[in-house]
Amino acid sequence: MKTDDIYTSYTDLLKDRQFIQWQLMPDEALNDYWVRFFKQHPELEEELQKAITYLRTKGLNESPLTQNERIALFKRIQKSVRRKKKVAQRRLILYASTSAAAIALLVIGIMLFSPLRESVLHSDSDRELIVGELLNNQDIQFITSGETLLFQDDVDVTLNKEGTAEIMQGNRESSKIKITQDELNSLVVPYGKRSTVTLTDGSKIWLNSGSVLEFPARFVGNSRGIRLASGEMYIEVTHDEEKPFHVQTGNLNIRVHGTKFNITNYSGSPQSVVLVEGSISLQMKGNKELFIKPSEKATYSEGVFNTEMVDVAQFISWKDGYFSFDKTPMTEVLQQIGKYYNLSFDFNNDINLQKRSCTGKIYLSDNLDNVMTTVTLLTSTKYEKQENKIYITNDHD
Repeated sequence: MKTDDIYTSYTDLLKDRQFIQWQLMPDEALNDYWVRFFKQHPELEEELQKAITYLRTKGLNESPLTQNERIALFKRIQKSVRRKKKVAQRRLILYASTSAAAIALLVIGIMLFSPLRESVLHSDSDRELIVGELLNNQDIQFITSGETLLFQDDVDVTLNKEGTAEIMQGNRESSKIKITQDELNSLVVPYGKRSTVTLTDGSKIWLNSGSVLEFPARFVGNSRGIRLASGEMYIEVTHDEEKPFHVQTGNLNIRVHGTKFNITNYSGSPQSVVLVEGSISLQMKGNKELFIKPSEKATYSEGVFNTEMVDVAQFISWKDGYFSFDKTPMTEVLQQIGKYYNLSFDFNNDINLQKRSCTGKIYLSDNLDNVMTTVTLLTSTKYEKQENKIYITNDHD
C-alpha cells in the first residue's frame, strides 16, 4: 500500500490496487485497514466519496488492476454469488449493496480491459450482460490498447493508415490517439447518443443510440470486416473489388458490394437490414445466401428471412438527428423513442394510442422533455417521468 502522505485526491485512491480490491470484494484485513486509515484522515472523506462514486458510475477502466487480478476477483465474486444462490439476469442491475455493485463493476472492468472479445466470460448471455451494462454508461466509450477513453458528447472518429484515430467531440478541437493495430477496437455509444466512424478505406459508419461497434485500425489481407455487436448502424461502403466488405452482427453475415444500407441488431428485437442503394447479400450460418434489392427490408425472425419494400427514409433519418413518420401508430413511435433513450412507457387502455398516428418528424433532442412535449401535443396527453419509465395519461385527467 502507499504511504499515508501520498494520498491527496480521489485519483490517488483509484491508482491503489488494494483500495480497488477493498471496494470490489472486501475481506476483514482490508476492511480493518481502510476503516482505520480514513478515521485517521478525516480530511480525505470527500475524496473517498468521489472515488467510490467514480467506480460505481464509470467502472474500472481507469483502475490499475492486472488482467490476472481481475480474473481472480471475478472468480471470488462468482463463488460468493453461488453461495447466495443469486441468478444472473439478462441485464446487470446495480444493487444498493456494495457486494452486488462490485459484481457489476468488476464485470464491466474485465470487459473494458479486453473489449468485447472472448475473455473470462464465454457464453452469449454473459456477453449480452456486459454489452447491456456498457450501454447504460452516460459517456461514449472508445476502447483501445487496453484502456478506455470517455466522451460526454457525440464523437466523430476518423481512422488513418498510420494507426491513429482522430476524434472530434462536439465543436471542440480534435485529438489524435494511437490505437490497437493487431486487435479489434470498440466504440460504445450509449442510449441517447450518436456517433460516426470513418474507416481507413473511406467507408463511413453512423452509429445510433445503444450501439457497440468493433473495427480494426486498418484492413489487412484480401477482405475488410467489422462487427456490430449491438444496436443500429447506417453505412456507406467504399467500393473495392479486390477486397470485399463484410459486416458481422449476431449470427448474420452481410456481404457488401459497394453500397449504402442500415442494420438493426437490438437485444430482444429481430435483426433487420434495409438496403438504400447498391447490392448486398445476407447469410445465416447453414442457410442459403439471400440477395436483397434497393428499398427492400429483410427481417430475420424464427429462422427465416421476411422481405418487404419500404420507404428507406423512415429507417435512416435517425442518422440526421430525427425520426421520420408517415401515418405511423403512436405505439410504434413510442417504441422507437423508448429504444433511443432507453425508456419504457406505461399508459392506460383508455388513452387508445393504437388509433392515433404520427406523420412528420420528431427531432432527437438531448433534452428528453423537448421530445416528450412533441409527443404529448400530437396525442393530447400528458406525461410524468420516473427514473427510466414514462407514464402517459389523458390531458384532461
